[in-house]
Amino acid sequence: MEQGEPMLIGTRLRQLRKQKGMCQGDIEERTGLPSCSVSRIENGHTLPSLQTLERFAEVLGVPLYQLFYCGDEAPPPPSLTPRETLEVLTADNYGEGPDAKFLLKLSSLLSQLTERDRDVFLGLAKELAAR
Repeated sequence: MEQGEPMLIGTRLRQLRKQKGMCQGDIEERTGLPSCSVSRIENGHTLPSLQTLERFAEVLGVPLYQLFYCGDEAPPPPSLTPRETLEVLTADNYGEGPDAKFLLKLSSLLSQLTERDRDVFLGLAKELAAR
């Protein structure tokens, strides 16, 4: 397996466990998971929950990302395209008409709400949308 190449989580957990000189019983003892569960995870018969993966990472003494990635450094973040601003989107879709002005004004007002007021507003919007 090359550096940075993805692999199955069970295979990776077994690899890390063996690198640490641990047996499945050691994992069982330190995580509280039965060794049969450890075996099922390592053999790809069961997908572990995030909580279980966090326990594995702690016991193996590695950061969580290393359970998914071979390499010493964290994987590079995906290259994302920049998002267009609301002004660009409204200009592209509505020109400079009343709908564009309304959306921009609404955006401005929403940005001034407290988190509690925003939750109330979104709850009201959900109720209206459900009707």
